[in-house]
Amino acid sequence: MTALAASHPIAVIGAGTMGAGIVQVAATAGHEVYLFDTAADAIDRGIAQIEKITARSVEKGRLDAATRDEILGRIHRATALEDLAPAKLVIEAIVENLDIKRSVFGKLEDILAEDAILASNTSSISITEIAATLKRPERMVGMHFFNPAPIMKLVEIIKGLATDAEVAKTTFDTAVAWGKKAVHAKSTPGFIVNRVARPFYAEALRILQEGGADIPTIDGCLREAGGFRMGPFELMDLIGNDINFSVTQSVYNAYYQDSRYRPSLIQQEQVAAGRFGRKSGQGYYDYREGAAPVAPHTADAAPAPSEITLLGDNPLLRPLVDLAKEAGITVTEEDAENLTGFMINGTLVLLTDGTPASEISHVLDQPAVVFDLALDYTAASRIAIAKGDQVTEENLATAVGFFQALGKQVSVIDDCPGLIVMRIVAMLANEGSDAVYQGVTSPDGVDTAMVNGVNYPCGPLQWAQNIGLTHVYSVLDGLKTFYGEDRYRTSPLIRRAVIAEKDLL
Repeated sequence: MTALAASHPIAVIGAGTMGAGIVQVAATAGHEVYLFDTAADAIDRGIAQIEKITARSVEKGRLDAATRDEILGRIHRATALEDLAPAKLVIEAIVENLDIKRSVFGKLEDILAEDAILASNTSSISITEIAATLKRPERMVGMHFFNPAPIMKLVEIIKGLATDAEVAKTTFDTAVAWGKKAVHAKSTPGFIVNRVARPFYAEALRILQEGGADIPTIDGCLREAGGFRMGPFELMDLIGNDINFSVTQSVYNAYYQDSRYRPSLIQQEQVAAGRFGRKSGQGYYDYREGAAPVAPHTADAAPAPSEITLLGDNPLLRPLVDLAKEAGITVTEEDAENLTGFMINGTLVLLTDGTPASEISHVLDQPAVVFDLALDYTAASRIAIAKGDQVTEENLATAVGFFQALGKQVSVIDDCPGLIVMRIVAMLANEGSDAVYQGVTSPDGVDTAMVNGVNYPCGPLQWAQNIGLTHVYSVLDGLKTFYGEDRYRTSPLIRRAVIAEKDLL
């Protein structure tokens, strides 16, 4: 089997935002599409949504009027499930309720041809469980789009225990033919994106809970150093804290309360207070009229050093060396076992490896300041740093002045292990590695899903490779040592790759 031909009709059940978006995708790809909903006015609203979006595309020159009319002409209202009989693929996008989904698919089996594919857009319910009561469970597959479906590239193709391999392949190839980035996944809680993304929120919430940094600083560092389009608190407010909290609870309970997915008390309080984010006017930020904007913590100006010594030869730091030379700072180099960073005016300024600066200062008996990861140190406009508790403000000013001389704004945060960007990226890579290790998807599947499903600036496994797996392993080990919690256990895939000196990809 290959992709379904454009001559094969498609049906979508559920005319909400997601269902209407899927209809638009399939109709744009040339299929006749039947849209069914139990509420006739919902179908009208869904088609009106498509008309509005395509009209805007015509206005902006992305679509010509004739093509728009052809797309709309391929969309048909279905007033009964029996109207869907010609469809070769039916995609369900209704309420997240197992019994309702099973009921709909059970009725469809008596209406559709035996070779029709049944697909659910569920984001949280097991495909295996949905298919368990069907007469033809091998025809059931997950086809998880991301909102807004016409724009977001990712589609997760989820195979349940009974799903026929050819059904999964046809669905995958069809999504690709529709211009999507498709990835295969096994039916497990959260599939790929909703599982791998958990640390993006969870670690940010924990850093906040422990007083490591405030909300605007955490978000600012992940945007301006990490290259993410939005920080975790901004994104939770956009998604809705009630929705994000519900997904976290679902994944946590589905994995039998694995501590890695434990929900945050901070988010629970937000939901209890009705602070859902943008839609309620308040969340982690205040969206009410007249609310004052908030900015990341930014250190005051400090003197620039005239010379520095590069310790070790980590390629990650080369952009910082180049920037230092451009700023007129003299750079010398020195071999240094197990140290990655700089010596500046008697102060160690080191790239975080998960060990708190206070511990480094104690063990080495030298004042130490640690600095955070950046996706691209040349392009980054902000860097987070932290000093050991026994280190003076003068030593801290040395590090502040250095990064400011390179054109960076500096956020001084508390001495939390792994700081912000490094900690979150290491945990994302760890979760992605576990998904691969447990056979949920491939390494490429993880990176493709996170880049195309949630707009990460780099796939977490590729990012771990860029940092260096040994360094990522050290960060994870540092977190495990500091907290003593199973939450920070290192994925066996990373451990094995480090031991064997192999890549993840």
